[in-house]
Amino acid sequence: MLKRSLLKNILYTIGFVLILYACNDASSHTEKKPEPEDSLQYYPATPKPLDKQVYRHYYRTLTSFFDSLLIRRGFNGGILVAKEGSIIYEKYVGFHDLRKKDPLTDTSTFHIASTSKTFMGIAVLRLVQEKKLSLQDSIQTFFPGLPYPGITVKMLLDHRSGLPNYLYFITNKNWDKNKMVTNVDVLNFLYTQHPNRSGSPNRGFSYCNTNFVLLALIVEKLTGQPYPQYMHQKYFAPLHMDHTFVFTLADSARVSPSFNYNSTAWANDIFEGTYGDKNIYSTPQDLLKWDQALYTDQLIGKPLLDSAFTPNSNDRPSIHNYGLGFRMLMLHNGKKVIYHFGRWHGFNAAFARLIDEKVTIIILGNKFNRGIYNTAHKAYDLFGDYGQGGKQEEEEPETPVGKKKAN
Repeated sequence: MLKRSLLKNILYTIGFVLILYACNDASSHTEKKPEPEDSLQYYPATPKPLDKQVYRHYYRTLTSFFDSLLIRRGFNGGILVAKEGSIIYEKYVGFHDLRKKDPLTDTSTFHIASTSKTFMGIAVLRLVQEKKLSLQDSIQTFFPGLPYPGITVKMLLDHRSGLPNYLYFITNKNWDKNKMVTNVDVLNFLYTQHPNRSGSPNRGFSYCNTNFVLLALIVEKLTGQPYPQYMHQKYFAPLHMDHTFVFTLADSARVSPSFNYNSTAWANDIFEGTYGDKNIYSTPQDLLKWDQALYTDQLIGKPLLDSAFTPNSNDRPSIHNYGLGFRMLMLHNGKKVIYHFGRWHGFNAAFARLIDEKVTIIILGNKFNRGIYNTAHKAYDLFGDYGQGGKQEEEEPETPVGKKKAN
């Protein structure tokens, strides 16, 4: 009787296990498999070795050039110049914090201001390549009922939306000066206060930071990730840009401060919390990795990449133009510079790519110095016939008139 009872229990246990296995096996077939990881596959550029005599020539020329035009004129920051990926000049001058006298190094990060827009340009085009949006999508697809009809994603990217600039319409008079403005706040202000347009959609080029704040929100909607996290996962980490990040208010204690030309600290304001139009911190070496990746197809395919460097603002004759997140200098002799400069508080950034010579010029500073831009322009002439020695043609301003800050 005992044996029969034991056998019955064993058979019951075996049957229960078989049923449990069958259920688990069935569920394994019905569960949705995770989508394959689509992160960037990093393959580093191979710098072209330079002849020693060529290297010495450039190094001596660049040393004399930067010493006379920038370094002896109150410069505090980092400079890097490379040719075909090989660094031919690199120098760090001054301090991370002028009050603490801690020397700058090649890992010191700088706010690159509007140079951040080059990353947004590629991020949006990558989503186009992944068929998650179209450049012709209406922004009301993402922001239903937004009282600014007729605007497409492309118009945001090439500054032809006619939207007002949030650095104008949000002020200390209509905002709590103790509260930081966020991207969502900018969007809500457009919904509720609907400030006047600066122009009609696609009527003309008008540099506007609001465009790129909205683009960051679109990226977040499509990816389901905060923009800082998405950019780290998708671009910075795969490209080994180890010292590059999108600033959030949680990073306040770890970033370098900026200073005025007289070495006084530049105080933060209500606009520290917005990103997409600015707020990427990086180093010259990391930006060189970004530059080199732009010569490959690992970011996006060539047709889309070429579209980023195609002029979209042809309203009036000019050698200056704007693509999709990138500025262009298009000279009458056929020379072309792909670049983006920027300023935020005391931070100045110059990032320029001489396409014909495969030269990269990067200058980042955290003590306000307008000479950074002029020096970067004039450096082009050290490598080719760019005609930058004289007076520069005025570019579209990145700073709202009357503001002490710029982006």
